[in-house]
Amino acid sequence: MLDAITGALHDGFGYVAISYCLAAIGLNIQFGYAGLLNFGQAAFLAIGGYIMGAAIATSGLPTIPAMLIAILFAVALALILGVPTLRLRADYLAIVTIAAAEILRLVFGTSFREYFRGKDGVTGFADGFRSLNPLPDYDGFFLTFSRNELWTIIVGWTVVILICVLVWALMRSPWGRVLRGIREDEDAVRSLGKNVYGYKMQALVLGGVIGCIGGFVGAFGAASVQADTFNLDFTFIALTMLILGGAARVLGPVVGAILFWAVLSFLGTILSDLSSNPTVAQFMNADQASNVRLMLVGLVLMLLMIYRPQGIFGDRKEIALDAR
Repeated sequence: MLDAITGALHDGFGYVAISYCLAAIGLNIQFGYAGLLNFGQAAFLAIGGYIMGAAIATSGLPTIPAMLIAILFAVALALILGVPTLRLRADYLAIVTIAAAEILRLVFGTSFREYFRGKDGVTGFADGFRSLNPLPDYDGFFLTFSRNELWTIIVGWTVVILICVLVWALMRSPWGRVLRGIREDEDAVRSLGKNVYGYKMQALVLGGVIGCIGGFVGAFGAASVQADTFNLDFTFIALTMLILGGAARVLGPVVGAILFWAVLSFLGTILSDLSSNPTVAQFMNADQASNVRLMLVGLVLMLLMIYRPQGIFGDRKEIALDAR
């Protein structure tokens, strides 16, 4: 049991959780506040990791300029996706974004091998980030982190806090109030003279840039970027975290990401230990334990959507969209 709790804390606050958390924060701006159905958030994280990694590993650029270039690519992607779709119904954006995410995953995984290294992925770009690390290895309070992992976690959660403060300020500004109005009834907002299309585009760009930053954290934490990481499951897991914590709440995606990974890790350890028991092994082996873990998490999420669809901190009306 102690190992399960330790593993849950480790994974719940680890760099993978941070990467998903930033993806969910970006989706919160797009979906929770603006009502945009973006099913391709993984594309923005893939751009963050791949463009930054390739710029450093193949072109020798310093870390900060490489990150800025990746952010520019993320802005360009948001514009490419938003220009033809944001004047149409919400489902058109959903279709285009999910297709774009798959296209980019295949491009990064199979094309331009001199830059993206195919299925092997990009490596050799994390040295500049890690050279700033002043921390030793950590082993205490039942948790163990390598110095590089701890450095990524500290920087990552610092970024999450700063972005949450930014989102909190924006959503209490006139800009944020207009965004909420668009989610509720964009025709009413348009009748007041607001440029609904422009506000939607800004929300799509901002959410995509935050997702791109999540790609940086995941890439630095793993010291590699691989295309299969950014499959369709990535975006839907991030959406699950958002709904779990509560859409249109600043801390909703943060709490959702921590809880999701902590529960997933806790169940994985418990079920793996149970599978070593001779009696339980007749029904479930160690390989099947991972699938059972996902089944149990899915069951919990189904019950959550039935009895509390707004999530832990959310409001039921916050997940109602004006999809005209």
